[in-house]
Amino acid sequence: MQTVRAILLMILAMALLALSDVFIKLSSQVLSPGHVMFFLSLGGTLCFILIAKWQGAKLLSRDALHPWVLARSGLEIVGGLGLVLSIGVIPLSLFAAIMQMAPLVVTLGAAIFLKEPVGLRRWLAIFAGIIGMLLVIRPGADGFEPAALFAVMGVCGLGLRDLITRLSPSHIPSISLATWGFSATIPIGLGLILISDAPTQMSAITAWHMGAGIVVTALGYYAVTQAMRMAPAAIISPFRYTRLIFTMSLGILIFGERPDAMTLIGAAIILAAGLYALYRERKLALEQDRLKQQAAR
Repeated sequence: MQTVRAILLMILAMALLALSDVFIKLSSQVLSPGHVMFFLSLGGTLCFILIAKWQGAKLLSRDALHPWVLARSGLEIVGGLGLVLSIGVIPLSLFAAIMQMAPLVVTLGAAIFLKEPVGLRRWLAIFAGIIGMLLVIRPGADGFEPAALFAVMGVCGLGLRDLITRLSPSHIPSISLATWGFSATIPIGLGLILISDAPTQMSAITAWHMGAGIVVTALGYYAVTQAMRMAPAAIISPFRYTRLIFTMSLGILIFGERPDAMTLIGAAIILAAGLYALYRERKLALEQDRLKQQAAR
């Protein structure tokens, strides 16, 4: 029953994050990327501070200066910047397809930076995912969206952030990592505002979109954390891909998007490659556990 609740919570989290994408896109139609990033970062940080206080987690700690924590915050900046710069100008369906590369980025980063063993089948899954992403982006072809490269930057930053999270000291609460990561993006938003010198055109409806985006982003982020603690990651992680369905559906319903065949084919390849990589990781983990149990007898 605990596992079922965790799965449902992960699906809810993906629905909330898909809504976050919608509200960020709506806000980006009026506000500059700097303003969107600043308000989202500030509001998200305040939400996480409240959750941290409720949980009794320490935020003023030397742990915030741990090298892996600082690296994670840096990657949060890269990922958040790529997300905000892309989501306002490219179709949600395109954005959603690219963001599904995150689990494959984690596997690739683990192989390159952590020297974790990755078998031929998972390498093939990674390359298949890259091919799928190229079909979605289509660099050099008619209709190529240069801003889609910001989404690639975003998925690489967020994927590597998740990888670095594994290396962060285990005694640090997840909510503390989230708070420090979000707060690190506040100065970047301010910097973008100063560079662009764009006026703030904050109407009541835009303020509502921005406020709703902050709330659903924080709730979605927190729900992911809770779901991952309730059941093994190998069981829960595949349900992250429901975000692709939610985001594409909302893009069609709200913004009238019509993903072409190439985008859908590329998204399907990325989805299949990611699910297969997760399946292989789960199978290998179970095999390692079985060998450990045999050795302990």
